[in-house]
Amino acid sequence: MKTRILGKSGLAVSELGLGCMGLTFGYGPATNEAEAIALIQKAYELGITFFDTAEAYSQGANETLLGKAVKSFRDKVVIATKFGFKDGDAGKGVDSHPKRIRAVAEASLKYLNTDIIDLFYQHRVDPDIPMEDVAGTVKDLIKEGKVKHFGMSEAGVQSIRRAHAVQPVAALQSEYSLWWREPEKEILPLLEALGIGFVPFSPLGKGFLTGAINETTKFDSTDFRNVVPRFSEENRKLNQAMVDLVKTIAVEKNATPAQIALAWLLAQKPWIAPIPGTTKIHRLQENVGAENIILSKEDLQKIAEASSKIEVVGARYPAHLQNRVNK
Repeated sequence: MKTRILGKSGLAVSELGLGCMGLTFGYGPATNEAEAIALIQKAYELGITFFDTAEAYSQGANETLLGKAVKSFRDKVVIATKFGFKDGDAGKGVDSHPKRIRAVAEASLKYLNTDIIDLFYQHRVDPDIPMEDVAGTVKDLIKEGKVKHFGMSEAGVQSIRRAHAVQPVAALQSEYSLWWREPEKEILPLLEALGIGFVPFSPLGKGFLTGAINETTKFDSTDFRNVVPRFSEENRKLNQAMVDLVKTIAVEKNATPAQIALAWLLAQKPWIAPIPGTTKIHRLQENVGAENIILSKEDLQKIAEASSKIEVVGARYPAHLQNRVNK
């Protein structure tokens, strides 16, 4: 698989990464450990060298799983993890006190069974802690050799500018897909100007753009999509138009809808590296196939024109979580 450089940081990653969250958290019961390890190792065999986890994904269990899976090839991959929630629990709110950042770093090093974190993201901006203090703490961790690069997630323009002035931000991780285009307004131009890479999460619209979900789909009781307005039964039905568009392009390109959605992202900027997640090896193989799908200027124009006429319905987070993004 080809590599991409995240902005001016020099951090080289496979152009598609693997989001590991769903292996233990968010989308129903945790995957069997042996199967999860096999999937991560298969991803590496297929050329993926960029793996994403976080303290908040099962309070260390996700990081431990990833650490076990990549142990034999740790020096060949880039591991990204995150700090920023109280007790590592997103339900308890944000916490980026410098003391907490340091505690998370030490715990993550232990869970991941590694001596350095390649990319350390602030998971969500903490409005109570000056961004200069957050960036300064990570800067110190970099000086101490515990972290290589600083990242941010779902941060807004001013927070990114303030952080970058203290410690260069290597990458911003935020949601971006044909189903969520908001970053195009202010975030992408800023990242380009500052030389910051972009790592889109949920590049397949939390599974919706694969075409495998419709208004009759029933999610596991522990699946967080149950509380996402965009995934209400009514909104899924209304949003089917976007899936139909992707399917149309997929047929023309002899590809799958997921491959078109990922190829579209890869075609946007050379410093974008999406991190689709999956628990199934056949889906992993399908996603990796996206790197061979080349969308022409005509294809992209056709998608742009058609998608501009489609109104996506429903918020991407429940109301009580909306205030955590774009700070």
